[in-house]
Parts: sequence; C-alpha cells; structure tokens
Amino acid sequence: MTATLPTSYARRALAIGAMAALVLAPTLVLAAGGDLGQADKQSTNWTAITMFAVFVMGTLYITKWAAAKTKSAADFYTAGGGITGFQNGLAIAGDYMSAASFLGISAAVMSSGYDGLIYSIGFLVGWPILTFLMAERLRNLGKFTFADVAAFRFAQTPVRVFAASGTLVVVAFYLIAQMVGAGQLIKLLFGLDYWIAVVIVGALMMVYVLFGGMTATTWVQIIKACLLLGGATFMAAMVMWRYGFSPEKMFAAAVEVKTNIAAAKPGTTPQAAAAAGQSIMGPGNFIKDPISAISFGMALMFGTAGLPHILMRFFTVPSAKEARKSVMWATAWIGYFYLLTFIIGFGAITFVLTNPEFLTGPGGGLIGGNNMAAVHLAHAVGGNVFLGFISAVAFATILAVVAGLTLSGASAVSHDLYSTVIKKGKADSASELKVSRATTVALGILAVLLGIAFEKQNIAFMVSLAFAVAASANFPVLFMSVLWKDCTTKGAVIGGFLGLLSSVVLTVLSPSVWEATLGYPAGSAPFPYTSPALFSMTLGFVGIWLFSILDNSQRAKIDRAGFPAQEVRSETGIGASEASGH
Repeated sequence: MTATLPTSYARRALAIGAMAALVLAPTLVLAAGGDLGQADKQSTNWTAITMFAVFVMGTLYITKWAAAKTKSAADFYTAGGGITGFQNGLAIAGDYMSAASFLGISAAVMSSGYDGLIYSIGFLVGWPILTFLMAERLRNLGKFTFADVAAFRFAQTPVRVFAASGTLVVVAFYLIAQMVGAGQLIKLLFGLDYWIAVVIVGALMMVYVLFGGMTATTWVQIIKACLLLGGATFMAAMVMWRYGFSPEKMFAAAVEVKTNIAAAKPGTTPQAAAAAGQSIMGPGNFIKDPISAISFGMALMFGTAGLPHILMRFFTVPSAKEARKSVMWATAWIGYFYLLTFIIGFGAITFVLTNPEFLTGPGGGLIGGNNMAAVHLAHAVGGNVFLGFISAVAFATILAVVAGLTLSGASAVSHDLYSTVIKKGKADSASELKVSRATTVALGILAVLLGIAFEKQNIAFMVSLAFAVAASANFPVLFMSVLWKDCTTKGAVIGGFLGLLSSVVLTVLSPSVWEATLGYPAGSAPFPYTSPALFSMTLGFVGIWLFSILDNSQRAKIDRAGFPAQEVRSETGIGASEASGH
C-alpha cells in the first residue's frame, strides 16, 4: 500500500461498506451508565435499517471522494490543513456529542433529574480551558499529534514514547466502551447477534479510516453533528410543545410522575413519595461526598483538554485564528446540545415512564435499561420513522467517534513512534502512511476482540477512566511543557507516567471496578472514590514540577534554553505553517 490510493481500493471499500449496510442495523452507545446486561434480541426494524443503509452509502461516497485527496501523511492525519474554523467546530462538536452524551446524559437526567446535569457541566466547562490556554498554542506548535507540542523543546524519544502510551491507553478504553455499547444495543434493537454487530462496526470503521483518513472522518462528523442536532432539537421541541413551551409545567409534570412511581412501591408513605418526586429538582445522592464531586468534575473538565482525538483536530485548520474559531463554534454547538439533553431527559420521565409500551411490566424498568430513554422518547414523539432516524444518527455517532479514536491511535504509532523514535525523523511520507494504515487494521481487530471479550462487563468505568487518564497524564504534560519555562524532559516523562499509572491503578482499585466489575464484596474496594483524577492528576503535576527542579543535567539546560523560542512560536505562529507542511 502506497501513499497514493488506487481506485480499486476505493471501489473495494464501497463494496465492503455496501454489503455491511445491508446487514448491519443502526447502533447506539452507552457511556454514562451501568451495564446494559444481556439484552434480548427483538424484531428487526426495517425502517431504521433503510435509513441506516442510505446514510452508510452516502458516507462511503464521501470516503471515496476523500480517498482521491489523501496522498500524503498531512492529508491523512490533518486533511491537509484545509478545514475551516466553522467546519472544524462542527466536527469537534461531532466528536464530543457522542451517543454516550446523547443517551447517557438524558438517562442520568431521567433517573436523577437535576443531578444528571453534572455530566453536562463537567464536559462543557472543559472548553474554556482549551479556548484560552491551548487552542492557539496547539495549532502554532503542532504538526499531526499533541506529542509534537509536548516534545517541541524536549528530547524526542522519551517524550513521544510517553505521549504514545497515554494516547493508546485513552484510545483503548474509549474503543472498548464504544464497541461493547454498540454490540449490546444492536442486539437489543435489531436482532443481530452481539459478535456479528461488533465485527461489522469494526469493519466499517476500518474502511472509513483506511481509505478516507481525516478528510472522510471530518466530513462524517460534520454530517452526523448536523443530524444529531436536528434530531435532538425536534425531540426537545415536541416535549416542550406538549407543555405549551413552559418549563415550569414540564417540571411539575415530571415531579408528579416520579411521585406516583414512588407511591406505587409497597410500604411507601405519601410524604416519602412526595419527597422522592421533589428530589429530581435538586442535588441528591448522585455524587455522595465533596471529594468524589471534585475528583469527578476534574476528570470531566481537564480530561477534555487531554483527549488525543480532540486535540488532533486543531491541526486540521490552516491558522491559529481558525483554531480559536473552531473552539468557539464547538462550544456553541455543544452547549446547545447539552441543553437539549436536559429537556429530553425530563421529557423521558413524562412520555416514556408513563407508557406501558416501553416498560418491562407493571412497575418495571425501561426495556433495554435506562440508557434507552432517548430512543424510546424518539419513538413516542415521532413514531417508527423518527425512531429509525434517531437510530441511524446514533449509528453515525458510534462510527464517527470510533473512526476518530482509531485515527489518533494510528497517528501515535506511525508518527510518534515509527517516524520520530524508530526512524529518527527520517521516514518518508509513504512509509509513514503505510505504518498508519497497518496500525489502523491492528487497532480495528483489537477493538473487535476486546469488544467481544468485554461483552458482559460494565462499560461506564472505561469511559471515566479514559477521561481520568487524559486529565492525569496528557493534560499536565501538555500544560507544563507549553507554559512553564523550567519544565524538563525528565520531569515531563516521569510526571506523565506517574499520572498515567496512578490513574489506571486507582481506577482498578475503585468501587466501580473492584466491586462492580471484578465482583468483590461491597465496601471492600481499597480506593473509596469512583474517580481518581483529584489524586492522580495532582501526582502528575507534582511529579513534573519536582523532577524538573531537581534535574541539573545537560539535557535540562537545553530544555530550559529552548523555552523562549517555543514561547514566541506558540504566541505568534511564526514558522508554524512551514513546519506543519500546511
């Protein structure tokens, strides 16, 4: 396989995708909730499959078009730097508005009401950090990956080995969560066996990334973001229309439904039922103590600024000005979307929890679990056709997010490890592209195998771990290397690995894994908090600071001496275009 893509490959990609479109149903993903359990297969939804097939064929055409434009490593990784700020803002929003957000946040709001907003707030407040601290500097300093930024003035090999390690850990846990959630929900909705669903999602994802690279991935994200925003807007509008566009009436109806549900439980007094109904309008037990709240919030907020597939998008625009514009547009779309999920969550209380069609039995839970709330609401407000549309959009979501994750993992291996570490920066574009595509296939196969292996596991902790790792390892190194003049190679690498290892170890020792996944008795978890970010992120920053100030080596002197040039480049962008190849 060479850097120039033969048309036979594009035709083969279309053929593979077309066959997949005929048999694969739309997929949905869970991230912010518990295990879906062993979902029962149901009758096939042919309306949804038809809409899905139309979408897949359209996006495969985009992939064919993008393949003709993907002739170099810069094209593959960053779409040649030709994406505008508005387009990139939509694509970033698409990366961020995963079905995890769509399903998980709306399900959390349906279950916990006001408390469900902690996800929305935590995810959203990460954007000002990117806007004011990182976006412009990333674009001015970087080329293909965030490791380009972190290693700008440091010894290349150790920093890139760390950066690739952090990237691959984040990507792996994200991929597992996406694949497991996709497989379980396809199995529930459309009658395919779990392993078949996972295999076909993996195959389609590999087709998109292998042949279209960042150009195809970006445009699939843009289309998916528009569809998801449109679908969520319609759902929220239908909910509000029922209540005369009065939030007060919607909230009052939701409280009444929750009160009636609580009252139906044996032994519940009227006072207790009323208290249960009112509890959705204020903070409750979603986060049980201040340390958990702070740690969880830190993971969501700072993890955003350390997610490799999000950071990679700042290199697709032609200038720092367009990078800033990207974040502003992304913040607008994401903020609007999270407002919609709040309405959708409350709408699910009044539309779905009162409809026996969506319940497992009298007083029972939702068919498919709480994370199916938004899907059932789509059915309730728009019938089978709109259910098919939302399902197709959710498929687009899983496919686009997985493609973006795979692309960032492939770039970490081919650009950071192969080109810079192994070949010492002397690899040509064609060989680097070949390694990237081989890595894409390997990551796709690994994602499928892990998705099948983790079929019965709770997947919520995998996504929270990805955010915790990004906040504890990637973000401290990125932040300190760009903004602290005394940071050194040794400090960045040791501190980064301390954050990486501690975040993984503490998460495994937390109740969400130790008890819920590994099956140890309740209360036996060695680490009592769900998210480790407060501790592991602190350890990462302290490690970078301590080992940097203790470092008096010759390399440290070179690192410190390089800061003024880095600062000028990061603030002005002088030399950025030539270095990036845009």
